[in-house]
Amino acid sequence: MSEISRDITDNLPVGTLGEKMGIRITEVSDDRIVATMPVDGNQQPYGLLHGGASVVLAETLGSIGSAKHAMALGKLAVGVDINATHHRSATSGVVTGVARPVHLGRSTASFDVVISDENGKRVCTSRITCALIEAQQLGR
Repeated sequence: MSEISRDITDNLPVGTLGEKMGIRITEVSDDRIVATMPVDGNQQPYGLLHGGASVVLAETLGSIGSAKHAMALGKLAVGVDINATHHRSATSGVVTGVARPVHLGRSTASFDVVISDENGKRVCTSRITCALIEAQQLGR
C-alpha cells in the first residue's frame, strides 16, 4: 500500500462499525480497494449474510477509496448515495469486497463494489457516491 493509503487504513477509529463487523482491509491502490468480512456474526435470523452487512462492507470500501482521492485534493469525503443489489446468499465463510473507481472528480467520487463468496460467486453489487468537501464544512 502507498503511504497515503496506509494512513487511511491505519488511522480508522477503534470501535467503528467496520471493526465490529470484522472487516479487514487487504489492499488499497489507485485501481481498487479490497477487504474481507466474515459471514459469521453478520447474519440475519435465517442464517444468511445480512444485506445490511453487505452494504456496510461496500460503504467502507467506497469511502476509503473516496477518502484517498479526496485527501489528494485537500478535501474530505462524505457519503451521499449508496445502493445494493443482492444476488445470492452466503451462509458461512468469508466474503470479499472489491471496489473500483467509476468517477474521481473534484466534487464527487463514485465506486462500484462487487462482493463475492469464497467460491468467487457474486453475492452483492453496490455503487457508492461520496461528496468531496472542504474540512471546514464539517467544522474541522
